[in-house]
Amino acid sequence: MRAAIVRPTGVERTFDPGSFLVSKTDPKGVITYANGLFLEVAAYSEEQVLGRPHNLIRHPDMPRCVFQLLWDRLNNGREVFAYVLNLAGDGAHYWVFAHVTPSFDRTGRIVGHHSNRRATDPGAVREIQPLYGRLLAEEKQHSRPSEAMAGSSALLDKILADGSHSYDEFVWSLAGRTAQATR
Repeated sequence: MRAAIVRPTGVERTFDPGSFLVSKTDPKGVITYANGLFLEVAAYSEEQVLGRPHNLIRHPDMPRCVFQLLWDRLNNGREVFAYVLNLAGDGAHYWVFAHVTPSFDRTGRIVGHHSNRRATDPGAVREIQPLYGRLLAEEKQHSRPSEAMAGSSALLDKILADGSHSYDEFVWSLAGRTAQATR
């Protein structure tokens, strides 16, 4: 089943900061579970998401290298935290602070992924948007997807190195700065 192309409307959707969007996927990223809030915010029915790739909600303004980093970590059995811009089925967008973990069977084999997403602080979004803009601009410099991914990944690595911190330190510094600003 091929889905209709969803075009961004520029309308931002928010949700209660105390609640979680939850989804589970198989090892290839195909959705096997989505909670009610996920369905509500993403503007899809359960029938529309189950069995579909999780990138169904990928916003075109989200740098591919962030997803590459996410998949690299998950495939190595590691969790990842990321600020993600998603695209709802009705064209609205919504920001989340995602915590994605691999799920293992008794033998240690990855059998899927579990993602909890909460609302982002507007301060963190204001901080992350310029970085994502730079990464997207780098991706647009290349005609081949693999070159675009390599270019934006290299730029992300350089930006992090110039700031003398790892990706995780950068992500958590955003969370810490915005938490302090709201006190």
